[in-house]
Amino acid sequence: MPDLSFEVDGAAAVPFCESPLLAFRLRVANRSGEPIHSIMLRCQIMIETTRRSYTAEERPKLADLFGYPEQWKQTLHGMLWTISTVLVPAFSDTTVTDLPVPCTFDFNVAATKYFGGLEGGEVPLCLLFSGTVFYQTSASGLQVAQIPWDRQAEYRLPVRLWRELMDMYYPNTAWLCLERDVFERLRQFRTQHALATWDQALDMLLPKNP
Repeated sequence: MPDLSFEVDGAAAVPFCESPLLAFRLRVANRSGEPIHSIMLRCQIMIETTRRSYTAEERPKLADLFGYPEQWKQTLHGMLWTISTVLVPAFSDTTVTDLPVPCTFDFNVAATKYFGGLEGGEVPLCLLFSGTVFYQTSASGLQVAQIPWDRQAEYRLPVRLWRELMDMYYPNTAWLCLERDVFERLRQFRTQHALATWDQALDMLLPKNP
């Protein structure tokens, strides 16, 4: 039975997609040596929030997620970022493939709030792998096995890379989701004042020096 191991060599922003996408360069090795026909790989990516420190500027921005810093001993905990799947093609000993990681700029999503609240540094990630491996043996031909649940890898994602991805897809822009009645009132305000953009409407409503 294959003895698979996983390692993340790096990550990069993927341009020209329908929505923001990171590609994690995933190195997969089979330490037992059987030829691998393919792997239907599932990856659960966890943000390990307790494995980094936070600056005085970052802590207030994370209050919506974790409360005030004095509460963090009870409230700061790991978060599920996303679940991704990929088909790993045939290989013998080691292969490298791209694991697609979809991202969003929706600040109603906890992961976006977290990334958006960080000034710099790295985000500690734990990648948990599962799925099905199809492999070849000389005695029995094509075989099928499940990937053990203990297979995982660690990676520290630069916050800079996430910001570059969002700047690539939403230059000088942020997304705000409103309840429909609030949006309707804002639309009426914009129409009444003959304003060309939503930015102008919000700029008129908000104090100049908060």
